[in-house]
Amino acid sequence: MHNPIAVVGGAGRLGTLVTRRLTEQGHRVRVVSRHPQRGRLPLGVELHRADVRYADTLAPALRDCSAIVFAVEPGTANSGPDSPEATMYDGVRNMLSAATEHGERPHVVLVSQIFVTRREHPMNAYGRLLDWRLRGEDAVRACGLPYTVIRPSWLTDDAFAGARVRFEQDDRGDGWVSRTAVAEACVQAIGVPEASGRTFEIYNEPGEAPADWAPLFRRLTPDRILAWTGGRT
Repeated sequence: MHNPIAVVGGAGRLGTLVTRRLTEQGHRVRVVSRHPQRGRLPLGVELHRADVRYADTLAPALRDCSAIVFAVEPGTANSGPDSPEATMYDGVRNMLSAATEHGERPHVVLVSQIFVTRREHPMNAYGRLLDWRLRGEDAVRACGLPYTVIRPSWLTDDAFAGARVRFEQDDRGDGWVSRTAVAEACVQAIGVPEASGRTFEIYNEPGEAPADWAPLFRRLTPDRILAWTGGRT
């Protein structure tokens, strides 16, 4: 049996969409969530109760996975378990450690957001949300695993901005993107080799949804390679 793909945060709004698309493609899917029964999930998915803030809960859920999509909602408290530091930084590092505990090398897809390099943006007032998201991204870029970092623009539940998908880099744009498009980008990133080692922003614009995602990934500039020890700083 092929190894599963884990969707961390898989019972949330975005995670549920990712889970559905992976299931439609015939993948074996593990939903990793604090409350996995809350999502409207397809039949046959594996449910694992775990919390990214507590590393010991993650190892059984992530063992032997071929890929991991990290789609956790960050929280906005200034400190404590509902802070971006706990979820988007410590949580990401806990995930990376658990995912490689037995020598596995899964492809990690991290869902981040636009504006993470704009420390002066008002969103950073919420628990330093942007700072901690960026540090989580850096941990993924430096971990030595195959990875893709996706920075959605402002999320919407419909395609009012259009169905066409545009990728950008350098975090200078603005706009909207549907959760459906972001979910599809997560799924495509796992299967398209050109997506590995890339960080990009994603937007919708007027037009049709892409039939082939590989050219979108192929036009992206690879990230600079970092070094990561896996330890706390």
